[in-house]
Amino acid sequence: MTPEVSQYWQHFIEQQQLPPDLQPAEIYSFGNTEQMANELARLVIIGQKTATTSAIELYEPDEHVPHVGDYNVILDGRDRPVAITKTIMCTIVKYNQVDAEHAFLEGEGDRTLAYWRSVHEPFFKAEYAEAGQVFTPTIACLCERFEVVTERRELR
Repeated sequence: MTPEVSQYWQHFIEQQQLPPDLQPAEIYSFGNTEQMANELARLVIIGQKTATTSAIELYEPDEHVPHVGDYNVILDGRDRPVAITKTIMCTIVKYNQVDAEHAFLEGEGDRTLAYWRSVHEPFFKAEYAEAGQVFTPTIACLCERFEVVTERRELR
């Protein structure tokens, strides 16, 4: 954890009167470029992005799998903390059964299921290829919903 993230986290747990030894479940940015991370962080902060999706079978055995109650630090494209979220729902569904509501809650593009699939299929194909596996429309997806519990207002 960088000093900036640590300070941001410590301020949050003090403000919320949470146990001083509590640690964030994850510290991450969305996307795979600085520009994408900045845009998706902005969508989180303004309340438009309240969901995300990951391929459940690509988690490493020792990697944290999101679950309800997790607090996560969201970073911008320069790895600066911009928000803390709390996971409020996790469901596992097949890729081809992700619904329009979840796509809308992801907050990206025109927020339609068609758009969601147009950006997530290439993303998952690349992730699976990198892991030496093959993407199929029936992969298990972890659909996570979250709420922002604190954010940096200057990024709104």
